[in-house]
Amino acid sequence: MIFVTAGTQKPFDRLIKAVDELALNLNGVQIIAQSLTSNYVAKNITVLNLISPDDFNNYIDSAQLIISHAGMGTIISALVKSKPIIVMPRLVKYNEHRNEHQLATVQKMDSLGYVDVAYDETELKVKVSAMWPGNLKARSTINNVASDDLIKSIHAFIKF
Repeated sequence: MIFVTAGTQKPFDRLIKAVDELALNLNGVQIIAQSLTSNYVAKNITVLNLISPDDFNNYIDSAQLIISHAGMGTIISALVKSKPIIVMPRLVKYNEHRNEHQLATVQKMDSLGYVDVAYDETELKVKVSAMWPGNLKARSTINNVASDDLIKSIHAFIKF
């Protein structure tokens, strides 16, 4: 299963549309997306508007691959659980956010090698196709560098 999360502040049509189109080439894999209601109506994936923290954690646990906006909650959840994640930033030029902090986040994460980054829809499709299903591997994990207390604290905060 692939879990896609677009956050809860604004719709992220570019991400949802790219994954919806990509689903046609993934041989029926289940794709669940959390995304606010938007103008784009997905045809090939299941889109849920808002989900509970427990459902979010269950989808993270069940996912073989996570595709996300550059939200730190999702990135940290993937790193803590050693899940492969591809992150695509929201961009101001598309009115997807109020500033470019998501772009700065992915640039730093990319330079450190912590996550796979797709800077646009084309790169997202290429990266997912290259990874799915036989090359799924987390690029990094927090467990290797953080204390158990920090991991528990982050986990408790995310679950809250």
